[in-house]
Amino acid sequence: MAEMGSKGVTAGKIASNVQKKLTRAQEKVLQKLGKADETKDEQFEQCVQNFNKQLTEGTRLQKDLRTYLASVKAMHEASKKLNECLQEVYEPDWPGRDEASKIAENNDLLWMDYHQKLVDQALLTMDTYLGQFPDIKSRIAKRGRKLVDYDSARHHYESLQTAKKKDEAKIAKAEEELIKAQKVFEEMNVDLQEELPSLWNSRVGFYVNTFQSIAGLEENFHKEMSKLNQNLNDVLISLEKQHGSNTFTVKAQPRKKTKLFSRLRRKKNSDNAPAKGNKSPSPPPDGSPAATPEIRVNHEPELAGAATPGAALPKSPSQSSLPAVVVETFSATVNGTVESGSGAGRLDLPPGFMFKVQAQHDYTATDTDELQLKAGDVVLVIPFQNPEEQDEGWLMGVKESDWNQHKELEKCRGVFPENFTERVQ
Repeated sequence: MAEMGSKGVTAGKIASNVQKKLTRAQEKVLQKLGKADETKDEQFEQCVQNFNKQLTEGTRLQKDLRTYLASVKAMHEASKKLNECLQEVYEPDWPGRDEASKIAENNDLLWMDYHQKLVDQALLTMDTYLGQFPDIKSRIAKRGRKLVDYDSARHHYESLQTAKKKDEAKIAKAEEELIKAQKVFEEMNVDLQEELPSLWNSRVGFYVNTFQSIAGLEENFHKEMSKLNQNLNDVLISLEKQHGSNTFTVKAQPRKKTKLFSRLRRKKNSDNAPAKGNKSPSPPPDGSPAATPEIRVNHEPELAGAATPGAALPKSPSQSSLPAVVVETFSATVNGTVESGSGAGRLDLPPGFMFKVQAQHDYTATDTDELQLKAGDVVLVIPFQNPEEQDEGWLMGVKESDWNQHKELEKCRGVFPENFTERVQ
């Protein structure tokens, strides 16, 4: 019997809740259609708007703080790996090994302490702050439902009072339900009217405390980390002093290693190679006198136009087997007379000369087509024969001393890093 009674109570409560939901739904429809008035409280609605804004801002702050903590953890791991690498490459006989190991250990502890304090003083505080919002949000929603119940009870009571045939018993019951609904609503409404403004005003102090904590923790962390970095720097300076002769030299910008001269030589050898079956001797090696065609120019003006014995002048640059830069120079120089224009035709400068630079640092050539430079060397800059072969940050030129001594472009020219030099002319 008790079990049946319990089931009966439960069934009755479910039925009552279903009836309430139907009544509320009906009331909301009538209000939207304008057939029933709705109790409004603009001040409370403004509090709800502030509440929703505050919840949105707090949720975003919590998310960004978690992202920040994840970044701190990632930086901790990266720093730890970097210090482990330093320990591996730091040889046992180098001075300061124990100090470097201790610094790495303190570095790891400092990161761990920083992360934990951020969790304790910022994230947990944030979680506590946001923890009050779900309950208030639920109560705001419940207040809304109770307001609909109050409006529904009020409309029901008013309809019974204005009916032509009045039923005093129903009116009394409706009045009783109205008073009950009003009491429940007002109790919830009063509490929220007090809590929501207070919660809204609390955001300022919370933001101040949170960001002050983060800023203070970060400031202390960087101060302590700066001390560790200074200690590590001192250890490395001591290591440098003991092994100072092996100081690392900053190198030039990397090149694609096009080996320009190698291609030119292969092309020249291919042009001069004997036909198949021809038993003529192989071409002389690069750098020998016979490897570079001799150009003889008659410097006597009155013999202009006469061919010099032993020198076969090309009919046109396109028919010449000479390197293109020599052909360009030849076209600008006829019988010792120089055409007016740029440095391409001046006998005291290399063909195509553009400007001079002076080496500010020593540069050690790393390939056969590069110039070896000493600080103070003057280089005459010339264009690349093929612009596509020029790498960014590199120039083509010939050292002025080599040019003045040999006047042979093919043997003297080479590429060099522009940032090792400074333009002087």
